[in-house]
Amino acid sequence: MRLATWNVNSLKARLPRVEEWLAYAQPDVLCLQETKLADDQFPQLTFSALGYDAVHHGPGRWNGVAILSKVGIEGVTAGFDAGGAIIDPYEGDARLLAATCGGVRVVCVYVPNGREVGTEFYDRKLVWLDALRAWLSATSDPAQPLAVVGDFNVAPEDRDVWSTAAFEGATHVTGPERDAVAALRDWGLVDGFRALYDQERLFTYWDYRRGDFHNHRGMRIDLVLVTAPLADRLRWGIIDRNARKGKGPSDHAPVVVDLDPPDRAAQ
Repeated sequence: MRLATWNVNSLKARLPRVEEWLAYAQPDVLCLQETKLADDQFPQLTFSALGYDAVHHGPGRWNGVAILSKVGIEGVTAGFDAGGAIIDPYEGDARLLAATCGGVRVVCVYVPNGREVGTEFYDRKLVWLDALRAWLSATSDPAQPLAVVGDFNVAPEDRDVWSTAAFEGATHVTGPERDAVAALRDWGLVDGFRALYDQERLFTYWDYRRGDFHNHRGMRIDLVLVTAPLADRLRWGIIDRNARKGKGPSDHAPVVVDLDPPDRAAQ
C-alpha cells in the first residue's frame, strides 16, 4: 500500500496540481488537509474519474480534511466520535476524519496551528492534541494496523527545523507541543518517516516568504505515525519536493510511505 498525506492549502486553488500528482505518484490512499471546502463543494466526481473513492469533512472557507482511496473506504467517522466523552476545543473546525482503507484504519488530522505561545489558541492546540490521544485510547488498539497522518503543526525534534534560533519562542517547537506528540508515540505510534530516514534537514513545509523554499529553510511538520503492525511493513518513503515547485504550489510537500503486504512483512 502506498499511503500519502498532503496539506494542499486550498483544494479549489490546487485541484489541477493534485490531479497531476495523483497521476504520477499513484498513491493507494491520500489524506488531504486544508481543503478549505464545504462538503457539497468537494470534487467527488473528479476523484472518482481517477479511480478513487473519497470522503470529505469540511465547513467551507477554512480547514477541511479528506481521504481518497483506491482500496476501499469503510467505517467513516468525523471528529472525536467517542459518544460525547471527549470534548473538541475546536468543535466545528473539521480537523479529523477516519476510515478503514484496505484493512488499515487511516486517521487524517489537521492539528491547530496555535498562532502564538501564551495565547488561548496555543492552549487550545495542546488541549486538542490531548483530546486526540484520549480519542485514540478510547477508539483504537495499538496492536492493530492504524495510521495517523497529516499536518501536525509540530516539529518533533530540533533536527526537524532549519534553525532552532529562528524559531525560538515560537509555536511548533515548544516543549509542551513536542511532549503532546511524544505522548502519541508513547500510546503506540511510530514516526514512520523517521523509522525509514534518520537524516537532518528533511522538511515538509516552507514558508512562501523570503525565498524559504529555495534556501531550504523549512520544517518537518507533516507526519505519518503508524502502529507496530504497520511499522513492520514500512519499506520506502519520500517527501516529494517536486510538488512544492512550479506555479502556485502549496506551502507543504506530500509525504509518501510504501507498506509491504501483511504476508510479506510477516516473513
